[in-house]
Parts: sequence; C-alpha cells; structure tokens
Amino acid sequence: MSIGFLGLGIMGSPMAHNLVKAGCDVTVWNRTTSKCDSLLNIGAKYGSSPESVASACDVTFSMLADPGSAMEVACGKQGAVHGLGPGKGYVDVSTVDGQSSKAISIAIKATGAQFLEAPVSGSKKPAEEGKLIFLTAGDKSLYHEVAPILDIMGKSRFYLGDVGNGAAMKLVVNMIMGSMMASFSEGMILGQKMGLDPGVLVEVISQGAISAPMYSMKGPSMIKGSYAPAFPLKHQQKLNSRICDLHWLWLKKCHSLFQLLQLRMNYTR
Repeated sequence: MSIGFLGLGIMGSPMAHNLVKAGCDVTVWNRTTSKCDSLLNIGAKYGSSPESVASACDVTFSMLADPGSAMEVACGKQGAVHGLGPGKGYVDVSTVDGQSSKAISIAIKATGAQFLEAPVSGSKKPAEEGKLIFLTAGDKSLYHEVAPILDIMGKSRFYLGDVGNGAAMKLVVNMIMGSMMASFSEGMILGQKMGLDPGVLVEVISQGAISAPMYSMKGPSMIKGSYAPAFPLKHQQKLNSRICDLHWLWLKKCHSLFQLLQLRMNYTR
C-alpha cells in the first residue's frame, strides 16, 4: 500500500519517519518544503502538492495545525480532494472540531473516496516513539484497512463510530489534560515557594492516587526550566475555546429545556 503524508510539523514529521523506517512506501508534502528533506534522505518520495500526493497514493494521511489548515490542504486549490477517487482513502489525524471534520468528510466522500478522522492523544515524544493513541471515526472498512499503519505510529486505536466522535473525544481528553497540567504547574510553584524540593514533590505525586504518566514525564523538564515545545500552548488555547463553545451550546439547550418544562408545569396546573 502506498501512503501519502501531508504536514510535517512537530507531530507529523516523527509519525512519517516511523512509517518510512518501517519500510512503508511513503510520499510526503509540506508547505515549507525543507521539512521534507530528512524524510527524503531516508527513502521517502516527494509530492509537489496535496493533490499530487493523493493522486499517487492509495491512502493519504494529513496532520495539520488547525481546522483552517486542515480544510485548505484537503479541499483548497490543489487540495487532496482533487487527487482522490474511488478506491482511495483519506485519514485526517489533525485535531479539528467536529464541524470541520464533517465538512472535510463530505468533500472527500463526494469524490468516491473513503474518509476516516483519527486525531491522536499524545505529543512529540509519543509520536517519536510510536506510542500515540488514535481516536478514529468514519468509514469502518478504511479503519480496518489502515489499522496496520496506525499500529506503526501508535500503541492503541479506538473506533468511535460516526465522523465527529473522534474530534469530540479528542476535545474531552485535551480538556482533562489541560486542567491537569494547570493544577500540576500551580502545585509545583506553590511547593517551591514553600521551600519544598521539587524533585521529591514529583516523586511523592508519582506514588500516590493522583499519579499520572504525564506528571512523571513533564516534571523533570519543569524542574530544569526546560520547555521545548511538544504541544504549543496556542493549540491548547484554541481547544479550550472550542470546549467553551460546546459548554455554551449545551447550557443554551438546557435552558430551553428548562423553559419548556416550566411551561408544561404551568399548563398542567
């Protein structure tokens, strides 16, 4: 199976590297073409546009920074949609909102190709180590077809049904992760202000009920003041904004339901 990979940033590059190292036939594209060099040096092919990559490959993966970029690469001028057709597949592993994912799905499926959304849980190090978690939804036959590829890049995968469910799961996971990191950071600062050894604090946390792999992984770097980007803060802020939008939508629905119940109660008195 020939594989296309669009987007070679913090996450996309190590994911594509793992595919090439595993012996896969991979064609890559990135808006900044120099980011393709390290992959071309180990055997990957180069595509001049998302359209050319999708046209040349059986299945095309995309890992873009935001919904706008994901939409542009999939559906824009020289986008992947122009190179797709029956018998081909498109797997979007970007983190986008459900509405954007559904819009991309409609455009892809209109060509006769299959679509799978597959956002990942995990940052730079899990991507490098092939230990990502894939949260997939969409065409189940494509899910089974690309399962061996996902297994090269990740440690586990989940099929969640209709398009949009993968995006929803990713939002919830990142909401929890963001609140955990915020609490952990505040605790580390508070401990230092109180004269506690931060290394011991991390060790205590790692052995208690609140232990989490993220704390053990991030704690030592935080103690050293080393903050190399693994998941840019701006992306977490965008996710938080989408989560707030969802909360507001549900609050409005709850308010409308409450008003209907009040009217029914008043009518039946």
